Amino acid sequence: MSAKVVSINISETKGTTKEPVREALFIENYGIKEDAHAGSHWHRQISLLGVESIQKMKEKGLNLDYGDFAENITTEGIDLLSLPLGTKLKIGEVILEITQHGKKCHSKCEIFKIVGDCIMPKEGVFARVIKGGNIKVGDEIIKL
Repeated sequence: MSAKVVSINISETKGTTKEPVREALFIENYGIKEDAHAGSHWHRQISLLGVESIQKMKEKGLNLDYGDFAENITTEGIDLLSLPLGTKLKIGEVILEITQHGKKCHSKCEIFKIVGDCIMPKEGVFARVIKGGNIKVGDEIIKL
């Protein structure tokens, strides 16, 4: 099975869950247009989390939707944590570069309060936009 985009998610505020959209404009060295985590000179412009990670939480009896862990891109069929820093991914017209694995959670964000745990700090990865363009749900993820 090839890797693909299951969901694209954006929010207006940091630390909140994100709402799914069918397609989004990714801006070079910035992030997703209209997403709170976008910004120049920031190495965590895009967050990615595997549907496989979300499934682990669903198995604990939690009712979750894509974007509940504030991930921008929900993926399927790719082991994100196995990708070395600097790995480039082509998705639709866009090229992303993996810049960080996981993150330190400094405060109990809205996601933690709703879900009781947050897998993003442990299983999410972050990237910056090397080449902008559109990404749509269902687009294939190609490791370059």
